[in-house]
Amino acid sequence: MAGANARRFFVGGNWKMNYSQAILEKVNDALGKTKDAEADIVCAPPALFIKDFVSSKPSHVQVAAQNCYHAKEGAFTGEISPEMLKEAGCTWVILGHSERRTLFNEDDEFLKKKIDYVLNKTDINVIACIGETLQERESGKTNEVVERQVKAYQEKIANNQYDRIVIAYEPVWAIGTGKVATPQQAQEVHDHLRKFIEKNTNGDIAKKVRIIYGGSVTGASCKELAQQADIDGFLVGGASLKPEFEQICKARQN
Repeated sequence: MAGANARRFFVGGNWKMNYSQAILEKVNDALGKTKDAEADIVCAPPALFIKDFVSSKPSHVQVAAQNCYHAKEGAFTGEISPEMLKEAGCTWVILGHSERRTLFNEDDEFLKKKIDYVLNKTDINVIACIGETLQERESGKTNEVVERQVKAYQEKIANNQYDRIVIAYEPVWAIGTGKVATPQQAQEVHDHLRKFIEKNTNGDIAKKVRIIYGGSVTGASCKELAQQADIDGFLVGGASLKPEFEQICKARQN
C-alpha cells in the first residue's frame, strides 16, 4: 500500500454556524500564510457567506459548502442545490457530517441520494464524512459502523469518480469535545478503511483515495497525526477559525 506521502495532503476547514466580518478577516489572514503549504486547502463557510469568502479568499484556497440537497431546484424550502453552490463559487461540498446525521437525522439512504446526485449531475467534489459514536466505539463496533457508512457511499461512486472524493473519518465522540483519537487509534481505523475500500474496488483506488481525520484537531495534535501512514489530512472545526489553522495546514511538512 502506498504511503501517505504518495497522496497530496488535504485540509478542510468547516466553519459550521460561525461567521462575522472579524472572523473572515482573521481567517483570510491565516490562510494568506498557507500559500507555501504542500496541501489542498478547502474552507466551508456558512452558505449565506460563501460569496463573501469567494471574493476575499487567497487564490490557492478552494471553497466548500457544508451541505446540499439532491435536486437542482423545486419545492424544497430551506435547501440549496449543488448547482447553486457551483454558481456561488464552490468546488466541494461536505456530506454526511456527524452533526447532519445526529441532529438532523440524515441516514445512509438519504446520503446515498445526495452523493449520487452530486457526482452524476454536477462536477462538485465531495468530502464524505463517516464516524462512530462513543457508545459504538465502547461496544467494539467502530469497524462495523464505518464499513456500513463507507459502503453506502460506495454504492453510488463509480471507480472513475474516486479522484473527486475525500473520505473524512470523524469519530463523533471527538467532535467539539476536546477529545482526540490517539494517532494510533486514528491510524488503525484509516488503515482498516483503506483495506475495506480496496476490497470493494481495487488496489489502485485504495492507494490513491485520500482519507482524512476530523475530531478536535488542533495545532498541538496535528503534527503527530499527520505522520501516520494512512492519514492524508484533516477536516477541522473550531481550529479552522483560529491562527493555528496555518500550522495545521503545514502539519505534514513541519
